[in-house]
Amino acid sequence: MIATAWAVTALWYRLPVPQPARITAAGFFGLLGLATVVALFTRLRAWGLVVFLVSFGLLLTWWSTIRPLEQADWAPEVARQVTGTIGGDLLTLTNVRDFEWRSKTDVTERWTIRTYDLSKLQTADLFLSQWGNPHIAHVILSFGFEGGDYIAWSIEVRRHAGGQFSPIADLFKSDPLVIIAADERDVVGVRSNFRGEDVQIYRLRASPEAARALLLEYVLDANALSTSPEFYNSITTNCTTTIVKMMRAVGDVVPFDWRLIVNGYLPEYAYDRGALDTSLPLADLRERAHIDERAKAAGLSPDFARLIRVDVPTPTANQTK
Repeated sequence: MIATAWAVTALWYRLPVPQPARITAAGFFGLLGLATVVALFTRLRAWGLVVFLVSFGLLLTWWSTIRPLEQADWAPEVARQVTGTIGGDLLTLTNVRDFEWRSKTDVTERWTIRTYDLSKLQTADLFLSQWGNPHIAHVILSFGFEGGDYIAWSIEVRRHAGGQFSPIADLFKSDPLVIIAADERDVVGVRSNFRGEDVQIYRLRASPEAARALLLEYVLDANALSTSPEFYNSITTNCTTTIVKMMRAVGDVVPFDWRLIVNGYLPEYAYDRGALDTSLPLADLRERAHIDERAKAAGLSPDFARLIRVDVPTPTANQTK
């Protein structure tokens, strides 16, 4: 029955035929699954299982042929995939997003080329953005350099123009994954100032060496996506699980925890792991983490990144819980 439910949903979302044909195909497979269950209690159980397994095998064969689109009419904010090149301590990023938002839909689009000196990398910060359900959030990591420059990385659904995010549809190969590198006043500010999301910032206890390793892992993944697209998956390949994969790739121990899936509780997980300022109770960190008032007061000015960090605690390197 689990296999039948998956197959029916997969056919509904991904079969490339008109809706009446999709309804028919999904309905047929649903009836086949029910008939197989009934057959298990009769002398036809062997034949029923064979027919079901052959049908399910054919469906899986078709499923394996579905590949992410490389070119399409993408939504403007996810239209380009960032890529990077490294020469010594210099990191050059192409297609860094620097949009100037005036509302949720009114925006001046800018894609830039930026160069960063990795020897001046100092910090890594975690942003959570929640839009209604307190248990689920979008995760952004931002890397800070000497002099106050920040580059934020956001792992997102590459939606078509006019498309909407659907966590159910994105379990079934609906949209590709895209990695965005952007100014904070763009990728964070649009969420806090125009989309009405609850945005929080948590400063991480990460050494410059650890931050550098994680940043370079972002670059490697972004370069790979530019040549070999992958599907976004609401459970297995999303904004949190991809970061966890990167952290493990650079040698960090990241034990599995349900809070990595229900990522609205990611601050609790990070606090328990000693990755945040543990000299304060978590409730105090949570209260200070909300940036919305500071972000709206900053008004997406060039000083946005500094102003949203006012009164946000910074953990010390040798701090222990």
